[in-house]
Amino acid sequence: MTAKAFASTGDMSEKKTSFTEIGRDLYAFTAEGDPNTGVIIGDDSVMVVDAQATPAMAGKVIEQIRTVTDKPIKYVVLSHYHAVRVLGASAYGASEIIASETCRAMIQERGQEDWDSEFGRFPRLFRGHESIPGLTWPTLTFERRMTLHLGRRRVDLVWLGRAHTAGDIVAWVPDQGVMFSGDIVEYHSACYCGDGHFGDWPATLDAIAAYRPRALSPGRGDALIGEAKVQEALALTRDFVTSTYRPVAEVALGGGTLKEAMAACRAVCDPKFSSYAIYEHCLPFNVARAYDEALGLDHPRIWTADRDRAMWAALQG
Repeated sequence: MTAKAFASTGDMSEKKTSFTEIGRDLYAFTAEGDPNTGVIIGDDSVMVVDAQATPAMAGKVIEQIRTVTDKPIKYVVLSHYHAVRVLGASAYGASEIIASETCRAMIQERGQEDWDSEFGRFPRLFRGHESIPGLTWPTLTFERRMTLHLGRRRVDLVWLGRAHTAGDIVAWVPDQGVMFSGDIVEYHSACYCGDGHFGDWPATLDAIAAYRPRALSPGRGDALIGEAKVQEALALTRDFVTSTYRPVAEVALGGGTLKEAMAACRAVCDPKFSSYAIYEHCLPFNVARAYDEALGLDHPRIWTADRDRAMWAALQG
């Protein structure tokens, strides 16, 4: 087998962006499997959900926002701590940067390591990285739930359970029945599970389903309009997570090697998911985390640039 280019280093082509209205004054900025950003326009201000990887990348979102409103961007919400989601936050000039308490703790514990790691994985997303002023720190945090009012528009920020990370939150806009899920939900894009919690993820998807969203902006992939499309994305995400974990856990609990677990995972997942965005990038990270979780390691090990490369050489080399 030919060795694969590390992570997303071989993907340097520009992606076509879309800015889709998914409810009244609610938008999803999407880019063919690159990280999405949500936009919530209230009576008096704007909330952005997930900031992009650099201020330069965030500038593309701001350009789109300014085509529909001149209201100030008051809030930036971080669905979780990953560098490609948060390091562009400074561009928005927001009054508050909001995240869960767990997200902030993870920035403290592993934010710099994650930045160094993702910088190596996603060179295209980090073009203009010189404009990043440093780690993005929340100015406002909460444990389980926070409600904000953008004039008459209410936005609930909610921690529904562990999934893509331990600190994932969603943004729910009840007046339109619209949710911004971060990477808890993906659509025709691989779930990155390297910092995930496979055992908890399905129940967190159930918690999202209980809201019966009429539209949803996923972490990656197209904006989802209509309950049927949202339910499809929830089902596909659940299938991806369980299909990844089960064969790996079986190998791990049987005393098999990580390499054997990778082969078992491929046998199940390649036929279903190989066409998904960032599938090959995510696969070895997902297998490594699933193997650890199956053997009882609840708290994901920290990925570093060196660990990334060593794991990739072992599983994708």
